[in-house]
Formats: sequence, structure tokens, C-alpha cells
Amino acid sequence: MAYLFKYDSDALMALPKHVDLFDTTLRDGAQTAGISFSVEDKKRIANRLAEFGVHWIEGGWPGASPKDDLFFEQMRERSWGRSKLVAFGSTARPGHAVEKDRGLNRLIGSGADAACIFGKSWDVHVTKALGITLEENLRLVSESVAYLKQHFDTVFFDAEHFFDGFAANERYALQVLEAAAEAGADTLVLCDTNGGSIPFPVFDVVTRVKKHLPDQALGIHAHNDCEMAVANSVAAVRAGVQQVQGTVNGVGERCGNANLMSIIPILQLKVKVDCGVSPEQLRQLSSLSQFVNEMANRLPWQHQPFVGQNAFAHKGGIHVSAIRKQRDLYEHIDPLLVGNEQRVLVSDQAGRSNILSKLQKLEPEAGLADDDPVVAEAVTRIKELEATGYAFEGADASFQLLLRRSMSRFQRHFELVRFRVYDEKRGHHEDPESEATVQVRVGGELKHAAALGNGPVNAMDRALRAALVHAYPGLEAMFLTDFKVRVLTTREATEAAVRVLIESSDGKRKWSTVGVSTDVLEAAYRALNDAIEYKLVMDGVAAPAAENR
Repeated sequence: MAYLFKYDSDALMALPKHVDLFDTTLRDGAQTAGISFSVEDKKRIANRLAEFGVHWIEGGWPGASPKDDLFFEQMRERSWGRSKLVAFGSTARPGHAVEKDRGLNRLIGSGADAACIFGKSWDVHVTKALGITLEENLRLVSESVAYLKQHFDTVFFDAEHFFDGFAANERYALQVLEAAAEAGADTLVLCDTNGGSIPFPVFDVVTRVKKHLPDQALGIHAHNDCEMAVANSVAAVRAGVQQVQGTVNGVGERCGNANLMSIIPILQLKVKVDCGVSPEQLRQLSSLSQFVNEMANRLPWQHQPFVGQNAFAHKGGIHVSAIRKQRDLYEHIDPLLVGNEQRVLVSDQAGRSNILSKLQKLEPEAGLADDDPVVAEAVTRIKELEATGYAFEGADASFQLLLRRSMSRFQRHFELVRFRVYDEKRGHHEDPESEATVQVRVGGELKHAAALGNGPVNAMDRALRAALVHAYPGLEAMFLTDFKVRVLTTREATEAAVRVLIESSDGKRKWSTVGVSTDVLEAAYRALNDAIEYKLVMDGVAAPAAENR
């Protein structure tokens, strides 16, 4: 497989052998609209990042909020091994001696392993935003870094708005870097704070800075306002930076920060630059992404490169036929390298290859071939169901049950006798009331249950599981996490068929099922039936003898 710089010997010469990862999810990422990490969230994320192998973990800004103060206080007893905790702040305030600056002293008292401060490198920000002279800003940068170096082994300097500042006044932007370097800054981080840069000038600017300060370690901190943060970071590495800053899943203010979930595998697998992440740790990349999404109470981006649910999903029959012969024909890496997996979707574009791939995964020892009658039956049945409105692309559990039926590997755990749902509304302003009654037969024994619910589907779900829970106690842990209704055509108006998609969970895993009918409650029941059956199948629960038909 070709890699990015395979044929560029000059680029390979400039590439660093090793790059440090600097994660700012807990500081820059916490500024994302809609994200609010609790102290416990921050502690759990920080520990997970340390387990993954991130070198530098920026915990927040001591003194900026009680939450950040409490976080640093509670992290004093950490035992991370290689990973180091970083406290973030700014250069001293104008008009104050650095030794008396409250912000710098809070960094020193934070218990962090290192400090990272930002300073202005764009002349207009110095004169307009700070309202001081360019010379005064240089003094603040130099004295702030020097003061922190008396208390920390490692101090990073973030040159804020560096690329805009370099374009506006190259000489002054370099003077800011020189002031920080001469004061002892370990790494000078070039920041694309407004996120407006693109890779070509980033590479050029970093190359020029590298020549100007050949012995100084450099870093890159890119924002994603042009959707170039990852590309800019990789371009900066190509020019020789030794530290890359970013966040898990690219969270951050406005359009976000450089996404470490993409940068890490790009550097490690494609550019062959060591990020300090072992192959075993790299296989935790997808789960790390999911974990931070959970902590942020954020829906995952299913099409996110490398770690998204659909990053290695294949829908077209031609694609599936090809990857069955050689997977890298349509996959740029092995998904297992980043803890993801190949997914073969089933839809109206699917062919025998999709079905056969699914069947072989379900029954790897069966030795099924393209011309096997089981495959033909599955394809026929899927096409028939799709003609009535079924869509299995987002309902993998229903699809697996269908395949099990085709292979005579499915036995019902219960038979529906009847269900009835009441939905009553009294008065214009009163909330409606929903009640469902269900009769099912389990092993020849009749079971009956009734339940109230928040709407008819919720009532049906509760009643159905109440009728079955004595026979199948594991259903007590099951609950619905999502419910969607789609009208399949508008031509029949209220007589149109509807498709119901249900997502269920038992606290450990999630699965999706589908049902279609002109009656929305019947469609919901079909999806609920599949959800329950799938749960029982996955739990390895045997069906009663009377239902084995």
C-alpha cells in the first residue's frame, strides 16, 4: 500500500522520527458549544487518555473556574507513568511583575507536570487587543516563560495567531518566538487560532521558522474553520514540527480543533512517524472516540474517518464483491488496526456478495458459496421485503434474524396471540393516556400482561416485556434508546405504509430492528418483536420446545 511521502526523499529527510501528542480535549475541546464536562468526566477522560498513551494532557486553566481548580486538586494523586498533566494559562498581565501575577502563580500551584502559556504573536493583537507596545509584549513573553521555568521542568509557549501574524509582520512574529526560546521555552507551538490557514502556506511558514530556529522544538495547534486542521497538522509535521496538539473527535470552539482520531493513524500508519502509541494502544482508538462522545453526551459522527461506524462500511454489491477477494481494494487500511470493523450493508443496492459476506460472518464454518441455495433464498427474501418498504441498512439485528431463518438456525422464543392498545385523550389540554395489553404463548403456556406507557409504542414495549420477563429474566435489563417512524410514500396519505426503526440496549450493547406495515402499531410491534428475539439469541437463550417450529 502506498504511503504519503513514499517517493519524496527530501520530505522523508525532513520528517521527524517521533512526534509528541498533546491533547487539549479538556481545555480547548471543553469550549465546544453544547459540551460541559463535569469534574468526574474530566478525570475519567484524562485517565483514559493516559491509558491510550498521550504524552501531554492539558487539563484546563487553573483559576479560570472552580471546576478546573477542583480537577487539578483531585488529580494530584495521579499515577500515569509516561503521560504528563499540563496546566494552561497566559503570559502575565501588562503592568504587573511576573512574580506577583495571579495567573502564573496559579499554574505553579496547580500540581501539574508542565505549563503551557499563550502569548500574542500578531502585532495588531498586541496594539489593539492588549493595548500595549510591541516591545512590552516581548518583555511579557520572555519574563513569563523564564519565571515558569524556575518552577517547571517543561514549559510550552503557544504563539497565538502565529500564521496570521507571520503574514502581517513576519519580523515581529519571529521576534516573539525568539523571546520565548531565549527565556527557555521547551517547545514553541505555532497556532492557527482563527483556523483560516491551508496546508501549502503552513508547510512553507513552518519550514522558514525551522530554518530560523534550527535547534528549537516546534509544535502545531490548528483549528478547523476551513476543515483543514488535520491537513495543516500533517503538513506541519512534514516541515519538521515535533509536537501535534489536537482533541479527541476534533471537538473545540467554533468548528473545532485538529482531530487526533485522524492525525494519529495518518502519522503512525501512513507517514510512518512514531506517535508513541503501540499497536495495542492504537487498536483502542475507536473505543477512545466512543468513550469521549459518551462523556460529552454527544452523538457520534457515523462517517468519521478511521473510527466512525461507517468508516469501513460497504453498500454497493460491486464493492462487496471486490473486498471479499482482497479487502484493500476498497479499504485504505485494515480497520482492526484502529479498533474498528468492516461492515457490509444490505440495501436495494446489495447483491449476492453482500448477502454471502454477511452469511459467512454469521456462520464461518458453513463453507457457503455464491450458488448455495441458502444465499439464493436470503437474496430473494430480502428483495421481497425491500419491495414492501423494509430497509436493513440501519437495522442489522433484523437482518441477522432474517439470515438465521434462511439458514434454519432460528427458533421463536414466543408466539403472539394478540395485542390491543388504547390511546385516550380527555379534553383539549389534557395529556393523552396510553395502555397496552398483550397475550403471548411461551412453550405452550399463555402469558398476559398490561402496561401504561408514554405513548402507545412505549406502552406496547412495556406490556410485551412484562408478559415475557418471567420466562426470560434477561429482558428486564432491556430498554429502547431510539424510535423513528418514516412514511414511505405520500401518495396514499394516511393509508400509506410506514417504516419503524427501533434502537434497543441492555446497557452493554445496542442493536437496531425494523418493521413495516400500513398500521404504525403493527410496524412497531414487528420491530419490537425482532428486538426481543435478537436479545434472546445473543444471550444464548434456548427457545421452548413448543415454539420450535
